[in-house]
Amino acid sequence: MTKIISWNVNGLRAIVRKGNWDDILKQNPDILCLQETKSRVDQLSPEIANPDGYHAYFSWPTEKKGYSGVAIYSKTKPDLVKDEFEREELNNEGRLLEAHFGNTVLFNGYFPNGGGGPVRLEYKFDFYDAFLEYINELTSQGKQIIFCGDVNTAHEAIDLARPKENEKNTGFLPEERAWIDEVIAAGFIDVFREQNPDKPDMYTYWDMKTRARDRNVGWRIDYFFASRPLLKNIQDVRILSNLLGSDHCPISIDIKI
Repeated sequence: MTKIISWNVNGLRAIVRKGNWDDILKQNPDILCLQETKSRVDQLSPEIANPDGYHAYFSWPTEKKGYSGVAIYSKTKPDLVKDEFEREELNNEGRLLEAHFGNTVLFNGYFPNGGGGPVRLEYKFDFYDAFLEYINELTSQGKQIIFCGDVNTAHEAIDLARPKENEKNTGFLPEERAWIDEVIAAGFIDVFREQNPDKPDMYTYWDMKTRARDRNVGWRIDYFFASRPLLKNIQDVRILSNLLGSDHCPISIDIKI
């Protein structure tokens, strides 16, 4: 059984300074997927860039420093890792890593949040569409897909504490939510909601400025999606809300790959 943990760390060097790097390693993940690392590999200490027992892979934006970025740490060396993609939308901001383990392809993604005006919202939709098209292509080639990370959209009203107040805000717009409908219709299943269809108050992100975590006024915007045939291989999915260090908490699955 393989334990995969996904976490938007809101700065990899920040969680190291705060001591939360050790906290996540104590969970003993076989694969650790991090988003919003905000660092190049040459800015990391050796024990973070190449931790004992893990193969480490990174992607970061080439133009904007201290922004975006994703990382995969894996005890098993993947057969193939990609950080460059043919589609421009997927390739500019260090938002995606693709790792192959046999016939299973794992994606770690930090999806755009759509804030900052119409241009960024359009980019978010372009990224969404290009990504879904790409994983559909891989599926047509016989690959099984797992993708995890910060998708930056809450799917249903149960997935955020204040749905009515956020109906016109990015992260809960009807067209953003409709994309997740498309993902599920294409055969990629929200693993947490599949196992917990009616469980409320389960969030992965809280606004730090308003101390929303103390009141559990949050959003579930971090996900594991998996090709439907893989569901039988998944034993557990958890939201690790007791682990601190970021405005997001980690999420995990146990899966036979």
